[in-house]
Amino acid sequence: QVELVESGGGLVQAGGSLRLSCAASRYTFSANTMGWFRQAPGKEREFVACISRGGGSTIYADSVKGRATISRDNAKNTVYLQMNSLKPEDTAVYYCSAGPRLSTLAGSMSYWGKGTLVNVSS
Repeated sequence: QVELVESGGGLVQAGGSLRLSCAASRYTFSANTMGWFRQAPGKEREFVACISRGGGSTIYADSVKGRATISRDNAKNTVYLQMNSLKPEDTAVYYCSAGPRLSTLAGSMSYWGKGTLVNVSS
């Protein structure tokens, strides 16, 4: 069974930074693309960023472009999301996901973590 465990969320002031981590276990991490999505209270889950198997290709949502960096360490089975210049509208539960291809669509991802809460105060 695939397991994805997010960490690194918390309370941060606007303008601050956070690095989210997602550790994968019990499956071939390097064989899957990885993505981050987020869901704010009362809103639908939305795409944030994704990265290809080897890390050479990335896609970002317009809302985080220039402020977020997704990266992966296949030796550690871990994907990261560095978020800078955080805004109150970034407040959401952030979910790690894994899937067979690079995609911005939640429906294309096969596995999901339970999420980590990021709360940005103004």
